[in-house]
Amino acid sequence: MSALDALAPDTSVTAEELVERARAIVPDLESRAAATNANRRLLPETVADLREQGLLKVLQAKRNGGFEMPMRTHLDVISTLAEGCGSTAWVAGVTHAHSWMLSHFGAQAQDETYGKDPDTLISAVIAPRGTAERQADGSYRLSGFWPFASGSEHAQWLFIGAEVVENGAVVDAGDFLIPSDELTFKDDWHVSGLSGTGSCSVTVQDHPIPAHRFLSLPALIAGHSPGRELHDGWQPGLAAFGVLILALAGGALGMSRAALRSFPDLIDTKVIAYTEHVQREFPITHVLMAEAAAKIDQAHFHLYRSADLMDEAARSNTPLSVVERVRVRADSAEAVSLCGDAIAALFRATGGSGLRASNPIGMALANLQAMSMHGGLALETARALYGRILLGLEPDTPSF
Repeated sequence: MSALDALAPDTSVTAEELVERARAIVPDLESRAAATNANRRLLPETVADLREQGLLKVLQAKRNGGFEMPMRTHLDVISTLAEGCGSTAWVAGVTHAHSWMLSHFGAQAQDETYGKDPDTLISAVIAPRGTAERQADGSYRLSGFWPFASGSEHAQWLFIGAEVVENGAVVDAGDFLIPSDELTFKDDWHVSGLSGTGSCSVTVQDHPIPAHRFLSLPALIAGHSPGRELHDGWQPGLAAFGVLILALAGGALGMSRAALRSFPDLIDTKVIAYTEHVQREFPITHVLMAEAAAKIDQAHFHLYRSADLMDEAARSNTPLSVVERVRVRADSAEAVSLCGDAIAALFRATGGSGLRASNPIGMALANLQAMSMHGGLALETARALYGRILLGLEPDTPSF
């Protein structure tokens, strides 16, 4: 019997309830946003709120004490959190993906991670930046330096990506599960956007990793993993790369919604400089507001289309086609770009007074720009790959 058999999830919790739980803590997140940015990592009380409300377990497998919800619910929860704090939403979003990914490790790794605490937070640098030497007994010796481990200082475990080397040749690539107290953390997160995510660098040198704590990333993307058959439901069968990419993008929706709502108050009674026009009554402002709202709506359509596509494919046990997988990446990048464009226009319209650090639109814009600089959300790269596939050419990268 698994150590997790006693971790029966509360199956009465609905998607709507999880969104309401997120909504209930938005005022607190908003009040802490500036302090979170100054702290350069989530505040302990924010992490406690997320855990208490079960908001880190949305995609986590039921076997591991989670709610095993659809991707649409993930988007709704993360975008709601982002209305209060973009950094909090980012950390929660990637944590959702990591908890889902853990369900594809074998039973021993799952039990080690969640057996004592189903609210365990997993951070990660999934890209194979390090090197793991495979030993004769199947274990590994892991070495490397990994930047951008979001939420790592609050995590109990991390996924660390590395190429697997055997007899001097690269034979695989994937992620290694390692307790956080076995890693060295570098306090180097000094940035202008998503500054409260604590995305510090981690390092380890020639560290032993048992065989059961490795997951092949190419195999996972192809739909194969040692943990897949441990779960009864359809949700662990979601397209892996889609989960990892879509988990990055959801916060853009909430940040842009909140910024749009704040705009009228920021320009209330404001007269456009060197004119006699009241900005709120000026037709150009009306057009600007409508254009921003339309772009944010478009972003919702992109991300919900991807979420629904992934949910439906997993429910029917139908793998996504190459063009569908690439489109999920393109949709995610387009959505973040659309939100950024919308908020940039609103930010410019707030004028000189909008330069104050307290301007929520400026804070949202900095976060959205940071999101768009993530490799998985790089717009031109995603468009180039999508266009290539639409032209009938073979993909020129395995990473989708």
